[in-house]
Amino acid sequence: MNTILLAADEAGIAQAGRLLADGQVVGIPTETVYGLGANALDGAAVRQIFAAKGRPSDNPLIVHIADFEQIYDLVTVVPEHAKRLAQAYWPGPMTIILPKAACIPDEVSCGLDTVGIRLPSHPVARAVIRAAGVPIAAPSANTSGRPSTTTAAHVMEDMQGKISAVLDGGACAVGVESTVISLAGERPRLLRPGGVSHEQLEAVLGPVEIDRAVTQKIGDDVRVSAPGMKYRHYAPHAPVTAVCGDPEKGAAYIAEHLSTGAGVICFDEYADRFAGHIVHRIGAADDLGAQARHIFDALRAFDETDVTEIWAQCPDDAGLGLAVANRLKKAAGFHVINV
Repeated sequence: MNTILLAADEAGIAQAGRLLADGQVVGIPTETVYGLGANALDGAAVRQIFAAKGRPSDNPLIVHIADFEQIYDLVTVVPEHAKRLAQAYWPGPMTIILPKAACIPDEVSCGLDTVGIRLPSHPVARAVIRAAGVPIAAPSANTSGRPSTTTAAHVMEDMQGKISAVLDGGACAVGVESTVISLAGERPRLLRPGGVSHEQLEAVLGPVEIDRAVTQKIGDDVRVSAPGMKYRHYAPHAPVTAVCGDPEKGAAYIAEHLSTGAGVICFDEYADRFAGHIVHRIGAADDLGAQARHIFDALRAFDETDVTEIWAQCPDDAGLGLAVANRLKKAAGFHVINV
């Protein structure tokens, strides 16, 4: 299979829509990361996503819609607090988990009785969904376990020959996957942090529990209801150590423990501390937006080098920092140093 690269113009969007409607898989841009999209109502099409990614079969997918009204066809109930969240943060980087309707195949939900729904803010993503005429199931468009893809070039690198096409919508504005919140239980629960922060969720809903999978490794026998909770994710080839705590102390700790051949991911202010090593800066220590946009680029860039290990400065858990820290800790397999 030759994977074609499509421009995000009227013709490219129309062609991507036709491919999706025909049961094929297409890489599509969103504001978070690129997604590997297929018709969410077609189990055979969705199975191609798992094959292309090498994705574990018990890792559920998120269904993307173009208009809020589509949610009523995909879930059995839309509670009032889901409507309030949608009004506040949709279109945007937030996924809401609700009880699924019968039209959602098991390939999407991995046998669960719930499904995650998202209304992306990227205009190209919504245009493609409308062109396809169906909701689109789409995990991140990377080989399973690797850092997520934030450009079309990243998708082509991982998916050439495995999918029909990639639609080039430019670099992703947010840079980390969507926030996933479950409203299917007794209390709202944050399953994956993302572009909508825990604090923003609580501003609408009141108290929101944070699932333990956000901050610690969980067992392989645990059944999960959202992507990114269980398996090692976002990891480059070289092992990663995440260093959390005061940035100045963290930079000093990394500089003291660097081995020959080690690489560093750091905040801009500390890049000159690591002479003689490959360094990727991800933004200032207080610029969480920049860190979210650049963290996957930095992790992927090290795969083009021969570094033997990677040390990474990690933000605290406030605001968007929770999402950046979560991705780094998962890339490190929760090998974390607190300073």
